[in-house]
Amino acid sequence: MEWFTASDYWLTRLVFQRSLAGLYLVAFLTAALQFRALIGERGMLPVPRFVERVPARRSPSLFHLHYSDRFFALCAWSGCAVSAALLAGLDSLLPLWGGMLLWLVPWALYLSIVNVGQTWYSFGWESLLLEVGFLAVFLGNDEVAPPVVVLFLLRWILFRVEFGAGLIKLRGDECWRKLTCLDHHHETQPMPGPLSWFFHHLPKPLHRVEVAANHVTQLVVPFLLFAPQPVATAAASLMIVTQLWLVLSGNFAWLNWITIVLALSAVAFPADPPDVPGPPLWYVVVVLAVSALLLALSYRPVRNMLSRRQVMNRSFDPLHLVNTYGAFGSVSRVRYEVVIEGTADEAARQDSDWREYEFKGKPGDPRRWPRQFAPYHLRLDWLMWFAALSPAYAGPWFGALVERLLENDRDTLRLLRRSPFPPDAPPRYVRARLFRYRYTTWRELRETGACWERTYVREFLPPTRLAQPAQRP
Repeated sequence: MEWFTASDYWLTRLVFQRSLAGLYLVAFLTAALQFRALIGERGMLPVPRFVERVPARRSPSLFHLHYSDRFFALCAWSGCAVSAALLAGLDSLLPLWGGMLLWLVPWALYLSIVNVGQTWYSFGWESLLLEVGFLAVFLGNDEVAPPVVVLFLLRWILFRVEFGAGLIKLRGDECWRKLTCLDHHHETQPMPGPLSWFFHHLPKPLHRVEVAANHVTQLVVPFLLFAPQPVATAAASLMIVTQLWLVLSGNFAWLNWITIVLALSAVAFPADPPDVPGPPLWYVVVVLAVSALLLALSYRPVRNMLSRRQVMNRSFDPLHLVNTYGAFGSVSRVRYEVVIEGTADEAARQDSDWREYEFKGKPGDPRRWPRQFAPYHLRLDWLMWFAALSPAYAGPWFGALVERLLENDRDTLRLLRRSPFPPDAPPRYVRARLFRYRYTTWRELRETGACWERTYVREFLPPTRLAQPAQRP
């Protein structure tokens, strides 16, 4: 069955699988370290409350069968262990069916987490990791050469990621058509990185070139993925370079990295393939059946891409098998940040001793330079960016966050860089204020050492305290 396999992509598969296992490891580590405060039994959006009102058919998950924080931790850390094993190449030591089952484990575990993660897991890269992870199950191991149809489907995902993102930009904000979006984006993006300040201060003509190059990479180059080699490799390599540029310019969790991993699946690495027998019949049947299913499910994402009412980051089935993607269809011109403060004073007055909570990734102290966190995903920091755009984004969880801060909740404080209050002395009041942030100029940076300048806008949440602190657990 020479038509079924592509032996020249042996090394390509190896690089792709090990890279994907590394991203799985990051995703499970993020879940294990953050879940208690976000979706745990005492989290801001508890899983038990969610599974009570949402049936399993709409959100398939192990946690519909049972939930406890201990069980969730077991699943998350098990996902870390299996991902590490795949990263080390354990699947290559197993028979073909065993390797496939091993790849199925992290997909099923992460699907269970995403489907109960609610707004904390509503990002497009969650579905993208699941869609790519499901295909990885059928790539095979050292017993067979990589199946052509699975390699094609990986390129099909990459095409939809890039082309969909390009279309949403052209149909969305006019600044993409005017080539001016990057005049603002590096300053207003969700979580700037250590080099974002410098990217923002690049000459405006270079920003125009960046946007034009982005349009070419997302609207033209994706079609070359289906061309013969070495054209497909050149197209994928250009996408990789573009994604690495984005990695340097900001913190986008693992969105850029999984796009790079997908592009690696289209690169033909020079290598002498080992001599292996043809694939067993059962494997051919399974791969072709799954491929036919995925192509049939692609109808709705394709229809969405071609629609003038295109939406971004939408799953069309509860298993996240085929999804639609896109990012930054519109770009904010002004950056707002919600700054949370607490005081131990008996009365909450304007002149009280208000102390600011510091987040790990989102801007706070104007003199504190952003750090690099991606591909690690700071979920609370990202949602705080959305909260600054509109209080409606924060409605389901912001009140619970404030309540946990008033209690000095240990798990919640672990999500922060620093709390201004000692563990045994929680604040009496917490408030939130909205500020406008802008990057300083070169001159201001030299004079003040601050990378941000901020201006008070309005009150976001008035001073709040616990109604009955003595009766709370």
